[in-house]
Amino acid sequence: MIQGGNPDRLGNHFDGEGVNFALYTSTAEAVEVCLFDPSGQQTQCHRLPDQRDGVWHGYLPGCQPGQRYGYRVHGQWAPEQGLRHNPSKLLIDPYARRLDGEFQWSGSVFDYDRSTYNDVGPLQTNLTDSSPAIPKSVVSGEPAPSAVSRPRIPWTEMVIYEANVRGYTMHHPQIPDHERGKFLGLSNRNILQHLKALGITAIELLPVHHFIDEAFLVGRGLTNFWGYNSINFFTPHSRYANLDAVAEFKEMVDAIHEAGIEVILDVVYNHTGEGDGQGPTLSFKGIDNLTYYRTEPGHPDRYVNDTGCGNTLNTDHPRVQALVLDSLAYWHRDMGVDGFRFDLAPVLGRTTAGFDPHHELLHKINDAENLAGAKLIAEPWDPGPGGYQLGEFPPRWAEWNDRYRDALRRFWCAEPDMLSSLAKHLHGSSDIFESSGRSPQASINFITSHDGFTLRDLVSYEKRHNEANGENNRDGHAHNFSCNHGTEGDSDDVEISRLRRRQRLNFLASLLLSNGTPMLLAGDEFGNSQTGNNNAYAQDNDIGWLDWNGLEADPDFFQQVRNLIRLRRAIPHFQNEGFQHGNRLEPGHWQSIEWLSPEAERMKLSQWHNDRAMTLFMPGMALEGDDAGSTDAVALMFNAADTLVDFSLPLVQPGGTWKLVFSSAGQDACLAADQTCSLPSRSMACAILGLD
Repeated sequence: MIQGGNPDRLGNHFDGEGVNFALYTSTAEAVEVCLFDPSGQQTQCHRLPDQRDGVWHGYLPGCQPGQRYGYRVHGQWAPEQGLRHNPSKLLIDPYARRLDGEFQWSGSVFDYDRSTYNDVGPLQTNLTDSSPAIPKSVVSGEPAPSAVSRPRIPWTEMVIYEANVRGYTMHHPQIPDHERGKFLGLSNRNILQHLKALGITAIELLPVHHFIDEAFLVGRGLTNFWGYNSINFFTPHSRYANLDAVAEFKEMVDAIHEAGIEVILDVVYNHTGEGDGQGPTLSFKGIDNLTYYRTEPGHPDRYVNDTGCGNTLNTDHPRVQALVLDSLAYWHRDMGVDGFRFDLAPVLGRTTAGFDPHHELLHKINDAENLAGAKLIAEPWDPGPGGYQLGEFPPRWAEWNDRYRDALRRFWCAEPDMLSSLAKHLHGSSDIFESSGRSPQASINFITSHDGFTLRDLVSYEKRHNEANGENNRDGHAHNFSCNHGTEGDSDDVEISRLRRRQRLNFLASLLLSNGTPMLLAGDEFGNSQTGNNNAYAQDNDIGWLDWNGLEADPDFFQQVRNLIRLRRAIPHFQNEGFQHGNRLEPGHWQSIEWLSPEAERMKLSQWHNDRAMTLFMPGMALEGDDAGSTDAVALMFNAADTLVDFSLPLVQPGGTWKLVFSSAGQDACLAADQTCSLPSRSMACAILGLD
């Protein structure tokens, strides 16, 4: 028989003799915990005997880890009032650490009768048992602590690499079949050797919380590839595991840590897969709808849709805040994750009056002791009102910088009047982050990400080609600031191919030699393409899976990207925690940085607006590591003009000699004896000044 339990710890907790169950619901009249056998058959149901402050709880002696269960919550079913209790719907425990089984779309998962639904009359209750279609929560013990130490990479050394667990590993030629698309694939030594050779310091994984495929995708024969449709915030998605998702995830993290690389998770605490008022009832909706979701003022039956996904989590509510904090602490402390990228992060700081940078939840995440070592990254925009909040997050947070992305794309596409914008973003976007006391590392600089073109497609397509998504090519970004250089898509023209390759190097060199924290999209280092699809969220196939053949087709390109990462690491300027500003002491003498014309003179106002070439000059920048020596300055030269440009390089001390250490134009760029560097159209270079 079930006994009175402990309300202090939500979820299931095994004490060696039995299991304590605790569930928060402020509007329920009764709660049942129902047990299931491995075949999915319900074997027992027990009413939780006690309730305190909205937490229903009970202790079941003899219950063991591995037991499958779900909740049935009794109470008022009045959708027009925002109350959606329906005990015929089996509900996933929001605090479950493991789930068993896959979600199946069927009429039973809706709490209303869809056959009688219309826009006028009231909804009718659906009393069909949903348990055959719902993943079962599983009793679990405490995960074993890891024996592998975290790498603990300083922000000043970070180079982030964004990847999808499944897409990254499906086509790798040296991964066995049982590891493809799985956490184990990312544990494979061949994958880790590639990441180490490249030189990245953190891999940022697209969502791995348990998610479901949207009904409209299933109707098209597609699946959710990216994973931004969570139904539980504690469980690793079973699609990425063979047997034990928790153990295999931890094994992956340990292997990545042993390689000296951190793990960052993309997390979706802004909405769930339950959708709007006509969506399924899987967990939160049937447990306590008005606590977990935002509804329109005066209309509790209508969900606020600031996410564009049907619902928005109610992060004003203390219980929702606790859920987010407990989930983060679990992934950081118990699962070994080093940091988090928050999808549609303004939702975390949104009140009924709009986004508040001082929102209680943002400060709780910022100040939580059990998250003290975790890296925090915001995607600082969402579709809601006032949803664009770049630069507004708390001091500890870094933010994706789409202004950097767009400025760099527009510059290398040779748009006019882009030099000043380029300079600001090369400098670390001080106009966005410096006034609040933040460092350049707060800017997550990127050219490409999962959302949009790959780098190869960015230089090969000017229009999106998303027909495979089944939305008549209306989805995805219509304005990409991309250039196809004469032909839409792949080209056999040698000159077009050369220019595209050079442009890819221009983008990556600009990214890796900018102040801020660079983020690369997986596969850009070897020319992965999605054939022009800039919204591959549903392409769990050859479109979305990386094509590793590019490594063999052009191995020199990978080596050049690797060398750029090493060059970044060797230049102290990029490890500065503060913004460096140019200040000429006297003619021919500088400190910190300076922006120069190709004639090695300080940029004039007219040149900022009319020219397409300049030099970023950094004196006193002695290289470190393997390249240490007598270097006295570094010069980065940018030429987006249509013609060759000669750059005069300044000599800050007698006897200095400039050496070209990188050029996207290869042998077409040359450094003359008079210290003039000739750069062809659409190219960039890096030179260092050594003392004789």
